[in-house]
Amino acid sequence: MITEAAPIKRLRLESIDIVRGVIMILMALDHTRDFLGKTGFNPTDPANTTVPLFFTRWITHICAPVFFLLTGTGAYLSLRRKSKHELSQFLFTRGLWLIFLELVLFRCFGFQFNFDYHMTLLNVLWALAWSMIVLSALVYLPASLVTTFGVVMIASHNLLDSFRSSNPLWSILHSPNFILAVPQHFVFVAYPLIPWVGVTAAGYGLGQIYSWASGRRRTFLLRVGVGLTTAFVVLRGLNYYGDPVRWTTQKAAAFTVLSFLNTNKYPPSLLFLLMTLGPTMLFLWAVDGGTPRFLRPALVFGKVPMFYFLLHMPLIHLLAVIVCYARYGQVHWMFESPNLGKFPITPPPGWGFSLPVVYLLWAFVVIALYPACRWFAALKQRRSDPWLSYL
Repeated sequence: MITEAAPIKRLRLESIDIVRGVIMILMALDHTRDFLGKTGFNPTDPANTTVPLFFTRWITHICAPVFFLLTGTGAYLSLRRKSKHELSQFLFTRGLWLIFLELVLFRCFGFQFNFDYHMTLLNVLWALAWSMIVLSALVYLPASLVTTFGVVMIASHNLLDSFRSSNPLWSILHSPNFILAVPQHFVFVAYPLIPWVGVTAAGYGLGQIYSWASGRRRTFLLRVGVGLTTAFVVLRGLNYYGDPVRWTTQKAAAFTVLSFLNTNKYPPSLLFLLMTLGPTMLFLWAVDGGTPRFLRPALVFGKVPMFYFLLHMPLIHLLAVIVCYARYGQVHWMFESPNLGKFPITPPPGWGFSLPVVYLLWAFVVIALYPACRWFAALKQRRSDPWLSYL
């Protein structure tokens, strides 16, 4: 018999894609608010914020932990078609690529629209890159040890909170700070590596459950989701360990709740990760049996997360440029980010829209990106060119 080889399509887990896709949509909300919302105060500070503004920022806290967790999960699942050596090489080279994206393409053509390097942030792509590089070494260990490494790092790193140092290495590892500060150039570590590396390692361990039977997997996701969420409520209520900032009684009960939920993201505290990863597990459990019809458009974004990520920021920034020109007749502010207080743009006098307008602009950004992401998802499905994996 003579058989003709059929094209091999990549097997994808729809539940992971849908969770990732929803997170990508939420991420655009936070960045739309950064560029086009009112600036000058911390939206999660109970003393100065409003309830709608707080939750607009708070809901997007889930984005980064999901990025890192599912990066590890995806790495484990890729062992279906890669050897450990191939996976290690892939993670290492893609980590180097993400560092380049962070420091060059994303910085100059996304966040800041300038090439002066007066102000540079080591942001999410930077931490994700190093998490992949570390994981490229960890994959040679048994998955149980990688998981243990990740969980211990997440649970114990707040023991380091009392240690203060201006050493650049310590800033890279745990404490956000400037690692370069000279008159013309500043480099600030916004995403220290601990415990993001741990979240990625824990995600690698999570990948194991996707070889289990559906019933066993869903039971595990539900129990872990409830357990992590409960642990957050209990530990936060004790107000002793897990976050460097304690919650306090505020001027009204609603704002006391905001203080309770206002955990530290930079670096992500144990309580921050319990607060975000618990609902993530519950979300994975909820969609494990099938994707609700109203969420199916998010699948497109979940299949091409890096492509979406690299497109959404320039689009939002360009939209800010257009709005600025229409309102002020000049746009130089949109290309200036001289210091951390004026990042990623220098807000013109009176800059910023109300929350309802920000939400409308966010919807426009997401809808505008859909056709391009759908095209690229179809391209990835049809072809397996190596360059596609870089996007």
